Amino acid sequence: MNTAALLKQLSHTPGISGHEAEIRSVVLREWGRWAAETRVDKVGNALAVRRGTDRAATSRRSDRTTTPRRSIMLATHMDEIGLMVAGVKHGFIHVVELGGVDARILPGQEVIVHGRRDLPGLVASTPPHLLKAAERSKVIPLDHLWVDVGLPARQVEQLVRVGDLISLRRSVIELKNGLLAGKAFDNRASVAAVAVCLEQLQQTQQQWDVLAVATVQEEVSYLGATSSAFALQPDVAIAIDVTFAAQHNVTDVETFALDKGPTINVGPNMHPRMVQGLRDAAKRLELETRLEPLTGHSGTDGWAIQVAREGIPTGIVAIPIRSMHTPVETVAIADIERTGRLLAEFIRGLDEEFYQALVDLPDKMTR
Repeated sequence: MNTAALLKQLSHTPGISGHEAEIRSVVLREWGRWAAETRVDKVGNALAVRRGTDRAATSRRSDRTTTPRRSIMLATHMDEIGLMVAGVKHGFIHVVELGGVDARILPGQEVIVHGRRDLPGLVASTPPHLLKAAERSKVIPLDHLWVDVGLPARQVEQLVRVGDLISLRRSVIELKNGLLAGKAFDNRASVAAVAVCLEQLQQTQQQWDVLAVATVQEEVSYLGATSSAFALQPDVAIAIDVTFAAQHNVTDVETFALDKGPTINVGPNMHPRMVQGLRDAAKRLELETRLEPLTGHSGTDGWAIQVAREGIPTGIVAIPIRSMHTPVETVAIADIERTGRLLAEFIRGLDEEFYQALVDLPDKMTR
């Protein structure tokens, strides 16, 4: 698999929170190459299933009862941040945010307005010459920005309506040393990592079923993770997301270097046995990983998955990216591939002994 080519395709495909149909079709096609089945649930989550080989779980037929094969859920959200049309006035389109859009980076950005037909446009604002002196050094608030598609007012009003979506328009840029920069790498980088994992599992066998879920609406509500975890009832789960990479004006405590592997999160949102299992898998692969402490809300799908039904032991793995929630998020392709290999190795090691040990919490993690 060409991971860079896949990530470019995922990045270029729109899929704003709550409107993921286009990106979902790409995910289903790509994940489906290595899955026994794919399907879509009622809220739009994409599911790919790879069956395990543990026949003991399903072969006890003498008493006409069966025990379902154990399963692991891999959750990675496929939605991206974007804008929505709030109104049209004199041919200019006013917007509101969908997800955590940073207004500081919007002026001058190219966008696509998904109206009656797709319209290329630019985010514009009042030039500094026409602002009061006190306003020139301030960040322009979102309600003072607009989108200009260059059409007469009457035509804009015919083509664009309140509620239409607006996505950022950005082609992926290939940087040096295996780095790519583009939009929506949060969290399409993790979608690509799950594809790597599923491909890796083709080379061997695993006992447990693998339920790979590309969730919807993580950027606004965790809706997809909540509903899919409740419906699938996995025995354990791993949320795969992104974290902050080293960049200018931040400390090493807050960030993690690119091209050094993913982070394994540790804290109350993560089950200790899942953390230790991921660390053990990394050790078997001789793969460098870093522990990332999260002492409260993880800000990932793992937050919702952990408390679904009676509770699901959850782990969280994160891929470092620079410039999060901008059109130039930067990631190392090698980190995506390392993450996929780590997930596959962890899954290969799952057995009944691991499941039974989940209730036997360790006093501390081993090194």
